[in-house]
Amino acid sequence: MDYKTLKYRQEGPIGLLTISRPEVLNALNDKVMFELHHFVASIGCREGLRVLIITGAGKAFVSGGDISEMQHLDAARAYDFARKGQIHLQRLANLQIPLIAAVNGYALGGGCELALVCDFITASTEARFALPETSLGIIPGYGGSQRIIRRCGLSNGLYLMLTSEMIDAYEARRMGLVQKIFEPAELIPATIAMAKKIAGNGPNAVKLAKKSAREGFAMSLENAFEKERELFSSLFETDGPEGLKAFVEKRKPSWSE
Repeated sequence: MDYKTLKYRQEGPIGLLTISRPEVLNALNDKVMFELHHFVASIGCREGLRVLIITGAGKAFVSGGDISEMQHLDAARAYDFARKGQIHLQRLANLQIPLIAAVNGYALGGGCELALVCDFITASTEARFALPETSLGIIPGYGGSQRIIRRCGLSNGLYLMLTSEMIDAYEARRMGLVQKIFEPAELIPATIAMAKKIAGNGPNAVKLAKKSAREGFAMSLENAFEKERELFSSLFETDGPEGLKAFVEKRKPSWSE
């Protein structure tokens, strides 16, 4: 597929996906969501991909949803709009490989929701985050009202939604939204270096660590422990023997997919 709103490049096991509508600060519209859906469906064809980084073109990550597409919705169409957006972003969240949002600028509304889908977030010192929907008389519709409270806690999530306040990268890190902050020129190189470190670990172990955390988070602690035991033991048929042997022999592991 010839993407019009996305740019993608892959170097070895690291993929970099860029939302590219810089003329409207990368606002999400139907075209972006359709292409994102197609991209996710094609992930299995991208040989050797182990970590995916998502960023934005120009001075924004994603400035939000495209208001011109939203302003004429009625209640029934708004419900369908939110349902489709949630499905598309959940498919992204459900990818086995780790996802990193490299937030280079504005991550507002739907852009913040897209960043929240990722497993963790790196940010430029120029990054700005907000869930400003209540100032427009609506609420987040792509899963943001649920993901923000799970990422930052109930009170922090409510604070961001109810005040519509825009926060910088340092406040976002204090709230637990952002994990690492870099100078603008260093954001992508530093995030790629981080991704390479992840890609150097056991590929099956990385996937199952994500699976254990993501699935266990929604379970009771007892059931989550059982899930962890199942996944832990399964790795002794894949990455575990080589990783443990390499450690004893003081060499780098030679992983197989």
